[in-house]
Amino acid sequence: MEELVTSFVKLPVYTRDGIYVGSVKNVLLDVEEKRVASLLLTKTNPAVIEGAMDVAVPYRWVNAVGDIVILSYFPQRVRLEEKEESSPEVEENAEIETIDEPIVRE
Repeated sequence: MEELVTSFVKLPVYTRDGIYVGSVKNVLLDVEEKRVASLLLTKTNPAVIEGAMDVAVPYRWVNAVGDIVILSYFPQRVRLEEKEESSPEVEENAEIETIDEPIVRE
């Protein structure tokens, strides 16, 4: 049965254990493969997703779609990556040195 991708928008998304994850904001398509690649979720559950950030869920994690979306898999907790501090040796406003001669590799 064919569904319009717009029918996914605003559907609530839950894990198979019944934990609310978020609601579908957008559907991301793989045009070359002609299939749904992932669902972009918004209004996410801060208990599951740190900072309640929007996240993309691979469509292969989707188990069922109806009045809600049920995921067959979702991590217990999604954490933001920590930003690496810049090395003390590199200055923030450092200029890039250009080389006028070609580099010859032997």
